[in-house]
Amino acid sequence: MYPFGTPTVFPAQNFDPVKDAHDLRKAMKGFGTDEDALINIICRRSNEQRQEIQRQYKTHFGKDLIEDIRSETSGNFEKLLVGLLRPIVDFYCHELNDAMAGIGTDEDVLIEILCTLSNHEIHTIKNQYLRLYGAHLESELKSETSGNFKRLLVSLCTAARDESGHTDRAAAQSDARELLKAGELRVGTDESMFNMILCQRNYQQLKLIFQEYETMTGHSLEKAIKKEFSGDIMEGLIAICRCVNNKAEYFASRLHKSMAGIGTNDKQLIRVIITRCEIDMADIKAAFERMYGKSLKSWIKGDTSGHYKHALYALVGEQRSNS
Repeated sequence: MYPFGTPTVFPAQNFDPVKDAHDLRKAMKGFGTDEDALINIICRRSNEQRQEIQRQYKTHFGKDLIEDIRSETSGNFEKLLVGLLRPIVDFYCHELNDAMAGIGTDEDVLIEILCTLSNHEIHTIKNQYLRLYGAHLESELKSETSGNFKRLLVSLCTAARDESGHTDRAAAQSDARELLKAGELRVGTDESMFNMILCQRNYQQLKLIFQEYETMTGHSLEKAIKKEFSGDIMEGLIAICRCVNNKAEYFASRLHKSMAGIGTNDKQLIRVIITRCEIDMADIKAAFERMYGKSLKSWIKGDTSGHYKHALYALVGEQRSNS
């Protein structure tokens, strides 16, 4: 699906789901759990292969692999393994649902998911969300958010972005002028114009629009957005700009944010690693080191420990060190 990225998790060669199922059962049977065996199998198979292992596990032992993992592991290690065992579309649905459940909404998660996926992926998630939760994703978003931000998410949720890759410089100049008129050249901001252009144009065309905008004004569109908007709508528009400019850098900044400062946002760390390890995690690692001057591995080492740390190493394609 992503011809443009370098993953860190690949489908295992000579894959034998029956053997894997038996090895996982053995790792959890009896006294104590062989966590290294869990990591070596679950973190070194593609999502599709993990689904096949689960089917074989159920067939051979009459037990649910996710339930067994839950009873044998705990904490972030458990959350990571359970996340890896879910079909990826179910994982996205679960994260979206979680972000909107209970009191308050985690707008960051909604932005990260809806601003970065293709039309096809968003349609697939919408259909599965309805099956899993009996509710329409769009109506859930509408009830959990408000104002400009709500309109941005609804636009993204319709998944009507042009994906042709076709570019047109004259049209880019015209759109750049419209954005200028809707923002910096007027009192107040016409957010609907930003919404329309940033949610509908293809990524290559948006790159051109950004260039034209900078040519006209001498500064980036992102800078203009920071001046014209605030709060969630600003974060959402900036996320789209950053994904257009360099998706790997956008996700590198999400990983950095999950570990910077006091404490770790493990939910965010786990989500980015699970959703990108089979797509472009090698590119994200390179971007991380370029942007922050230290390797992703060294940050993971400083912020996590034990089996959880070793499982993350495996997923981001790093050898475990003895420390």
